[in-house]
Amino acid sequence: MPSEGRCWETLEALRSSDKGQLSYHRDWLLRGEDILEECMSLPKLSAYSGWVVDHVLPHSQENSPLSGTSTACGPTSALDQPSFVPKSPIRNPAFSPASHTAPHETKDTRESQNTEAMLLQSPQGIKVEGCIRMYELVHRMKGTEGLRQWQEEQERKVRVLSEMASEQLKRFDELKELEQHKEFQDLREVMEKSTREALGHQEKLKAEHQHRAKILNLKLREAEQQRLKQVEQERLRKEEGQVRLRSLYALQGEVLHLNQQLDSSTQHKDLPKIDLSAFQTRGNQLCGLVSGIIRSTSENGFPSTEDQAMAESALQEMRALLTDLQQEISRAGEDKRRQGEKEAQVKQQEVQQRQELPAPSQGPGRKQKEELQVKVQDSTMQWYQQLQDASNQCALAFEGLANSKDSQTKKIKMDLQKAATIPVSQISTIAGSKLKEIFDKIHSLLSGKPVQSAGHSVSVTLNPQALDFVQYKLAEKFVKQGEEEVASHHEAAFPIAVVASGIWELHPRVGDLILAHLHKKCPYSVPFYPPFKEGMALEDYQRMLGYQVKDSKVEQQDNFLKRMSGMIRLYAAIIQLRWPYGNRQDTHPHGLNHGWCWLAQILNMEPLSDVTATLLYDFLEVCGNALMKQYQVQFWKMLLLIKDDYFPRIEAITSSGQKGSFIRLKQFLEKCLQRKEIPLPKGFLTSSFWRS
Repeated sequence: MPSEGRCWETLEALRSSDKGQLSYHRDWLLRGEDILEECMSLPKLSAYSGWVVDHVLPHSQENSPLSGTSTACGPTSALDQPSFVPKSPIRNPAFSPASHTAPHETKDTRESQNTEAMLLQSPQGIKVEGCIRMYELVHRMKGTEGLRQWQEEQERKVRVLSEMASEQLKRFDELKELEQHKEFQDLREVMEKSTREALGHQEKLKAEHQHRAKILNLKLREAEQQRLKQVEQERLRKEEGQVRLRSLYALQGEVLHLNQQLDSSTQHKDLPKIDLSAFQTRGNQLCGLVSGIIRSTSENGFPSTEDQAMAESALQEMRALLTDLQQEISRAGEDKRRQGEKEAQVKQQEVQQRQELPAPSQGPGRKQKEELQVKVQDSTMQWYQQLQDASNQCALAFEGLANSKDSQTKKIKMDLQKAATIPVSQISTIAGSKLKEIFDKIHSLLSGKPVQSAGHSVSVTLNPQALDFVQYKLAEKFVKQGEEEVASHHEAAFPIAVVASGIWELHPRVGDLILAHLHKKCPYSVPFYPPFKEGMALEDYQRMLGYQVKDSKVEQQDNFLKRMSGMIRLYAAIIQLRWPYGNRQDTHPHGLNHGWCWLAQILNMEPLSDVTATLLYDFLEVCGNALMKQYQVQFWKMLLLIKDDYFPRIEAITSSGQKGSFIRLKQFLEKCLQRKEIPLPKGFLTSSFWRS
């Protein structure tokens, strides 16, 4: 079949041609329906046909010999040969009217533009296309089958490799497990070895520790024995010191008793010829000497044998002095009996005249000088005891509240104590309005009204014993402020005193408790000199005198005098001040008359070295101006009595190293007597303060 042979030849020719090297789309029929329609439709002249005739045909006529040669190759029918149709000028830019291609272009360019035409397929072309499609389908099926077989082979290889990898992983895991087991065995052996070494080292350290412990125990036993020996020596020393101190106090009591006998023996007004004042002066000096020895021993601990020897020497001298006085009195009595009645009357008149007109050396207070005593008056002692009993009863009244173990009760107790004491601690001289706020807060608390303390409300109605507790703690805090704050800042006495005085007026029981606490901490505010009783412990007696004793150690004398000074200043301020917003028609609950009595009683008692001068100075500096305005001439007489009669007594018992307070008092009185005026104390609250 010659047509079939030509087809294969044609295919070979197409494959080797330039167009056969092009890639064809298999679905060109689906996307090229419009192309087939153009081929099957009748030819139409384009709008650019005139332009083609003018420009393309002249060039095609020039190339006609070539076309004649090509057609002479063999006669073919019009259907067997492809017809060339020029492309539309729109698709071919070479023939676009917008193109400015001139006739001067080269020959090759014109040939390429003339040969660009679309080849329209004939039925034979379609058949060739079908053969191509069949070839591609067969080739695709062979490829698909080969691909499937290749995939199966690869999957088989993958399975084989996976199984091999799994086996290798198992072997690897077994190898790692074996290595870990070996490492664990090695580690356990190392740990056992180190444990054995540690146990051996521990045993060695234990043996060394036991050895050192034995040595330390021996040293501790020796140190303990040494300490016990020192404690025993200290105990023996203290016992000896206690014995010497008790003996010293007994000697002081005997000296005071002999001095009282001496004073009573010198009061012989019927013996005008003899002067017994020298005996009395020497007796007072001996009493002051013994008191100074006891005071110095209180500061240093216990008296030495030299102190005891000096006290015994003073006692022997006092006994000898009393014996000499009695002998002198006996001789004077015998001389008196040898005189006649007339001479006795004359002598009696001279004695009376001498009493009415005392000598300058005796001073205006000779009678008071002879009547001085050591003990306080019985009425004053009863008053002191009543105040102490009232204070003890108040403390017993709130014992249940103070010693309660209940947490709620303890909280109430702490809140009440803070509400009572914190306002007193806030008293200052900043402003009168601030002082009034503090007073109102304390008054409200004592009146049963709720007050704010530490962020919550507090009232004495929370507990039946709360009022007693608040009154006791409030009075205790007032005295403590005098002991600490006033002792350090003397001006603080006046704001504290005016609040205390106002509370005293509205709540008298608080005032009695203030006096009780004041008398207990400062017995000289009574005034009261506690006597030493047989069998009393030294520390208890020192506490009765007002000293602070901690761990068998007595406070220094300067600190003791500072505390006593602060409390006396507070007392002197209280008796002269009144709350300015109170009722002026009522009298002061503890006014200046009590201060006058205190001053008179202190002058009727034997002075104490360093103590009496300090307290007199503090009292007169704070309260002297008020007493001067109240008692006028009588007060100045009292100052003259102190200067002329009491100063020699203080000077007689004051040692050379303790004359600071005596000199300060003497200069203060001399200055006041010279100016005939006692100035207002520093820090006194004026009317402008209450407007601030």
